[in-house]
Amino acid sequence: MTIYGVVILLYLLLMVFVSFKYGKKIKSQEDFSVAGRSLPAAVVFLTMLATWTGTGSIFGNAEKIYQVGIAALILPLGELIGIALLVFLAGRARDLEQITVQDILEKRFSVWARIFGTVALVIAAVTIVSYQYRACGAVLNLAVPGLSLDKAILISVLFVILYTAVAGMYSVAYTDVVMGATMLVGMAVALVLFWSKAGGISGAMRILPTQHARLFGPIGWVESLGLLLPPMLLALGDANMYQRFFSAKSAGVAKKATLWTLLGVAFIDLTIIATAWFCSALEWQGGQLPIPGRVIAYAARDFLPPLLGAVLLTAILAIIVSTAIGYLLVPTTSLVRDIYQRFINPNASQISIVWISRATVVVLGFMAYWISTLSRQFLSVALYAYTIYGAAITPSLVAALIWKRATKEGAISSILGGTLMTFYWELSGMAASTGVDTVLPAIGVSVALLVSVSLTRIPPNVWSSRSQR
Repeated sequence: MTIYGVVILLYLLLMVFVSFKYGKKIKSQEDFSVAGRSLPAAVVFLTMLATWTGTGSIFGNAEKIYQVGIAALILPLGELIGIALLVFLAGRARDLEQITVQDILEKRFSVWARIFGTVALVIAAVTIVSYQYRACGAVLNLAVPGLSLDKAILISVLFVILYTAVAGMYSVAYTDVVMGATMLVGMAVALVLFWSKAGGISGAMRILPTQHARLFGPIGWVESLGLLLPPMLLALGDANMYQRFFSAKSAGVAKKATLWTLLGVAFIDLTIIATAWFCSALEWQGGQLPIPGRVIAYAARDFLPPLLGAVLLTAILAIIVSTAIGYLLVPTTSLVRDIYQRFINPNASQISIVWISRATVVVLGFMAYWISTLSRQFLSVALYAYTIYGAAITPSLVAALIWKRATKEGAISSILGGTLMTFYWELSGMAASTGVDTVLPAIGVSVALLVSVSLTRIPPNVWSSRSQR
């Protein structure tokens, strides 16, 4: 086995050890899902950073950089706007002391908002997990010669499922501390190394096409909206983020951690984009790189000393694995809390809920594996999943927290309308034939229904003044 494979194997074994260590502490649903509401600000920050920064950042952004150059600096703006707005919602959400986003939707609107919200969340989250699998497999495929991509993906699937099922939020949060720190340091070091290898900015510009150095490049305003809105809407309503708010010690801790996350995501995304630009010069190959999304991973293998390359590949793997685990935990918590415990067995014991949660992880994990076989595109699949969630859940969730005039009829119409429009626009071919990204009609329909239907209904009695803080 090469040094790349050895370093990655040691890292994965360490994570398995940690998962079993913390897994012994899980005795209740709150332990498994929200770490007993005990996490301090630094841990909440690093687990949010590690979970948010995944394949869309390390492979999707790199793919766009290779295609259009530095104009792809626009990519992080949407999610940064979403996280910035989320700073103002974090404390309010934590004050509600819920376990899932759907708890908020039912408490504020109705049981149907919980049900439809759960369906949309599971579809989006499992899709997000699916392309994390492919990305994990891609890294292992590069690191271990002779290991086929299909086998590498299967190994990734089994690891993510095992880790999530055993650990729950306790282990996820504390290993995310290591992953988050690994990401920040690893990508900062990578940027310096590849900048040097490429001969700096002037060296990269001598290799890359002229338009790759143009700030506004070939990305028009319609395409820009299609790139900005999905991650912005996902960030603003992301169940992963809210699950970490619920895990924080207090509302103040949740708000502080979210502010730190905004700064951390800005740093890591800009570092990834700059690194991908220099790696594009190193791996240019006439612009014909077989899989552009892997450009940073290719450069780590081809241009760094083996040990440094192995460490960087491990940092990339950490970015991907942390997101896969987080997005597998969220729909698991939702199905168990919002469907099983709410409708099937309200009196289930805490330990039985933990074991049902673990079984649900396995089922959803293999569903995501099946989905992973359907597409090889990282950025396009990411944006599609973000749109499903952002158009269906985010408007109603934000309204639940800040708009007293929103009604249950408006929320349900919004969730259904956003979901159905997303599927219709994609599956009917309208996105391809019109050139209009799915997010525009989907979010337009969702918000229009939320506002218009709510304004035609009797204003609701909202929850207590404490919950409205």
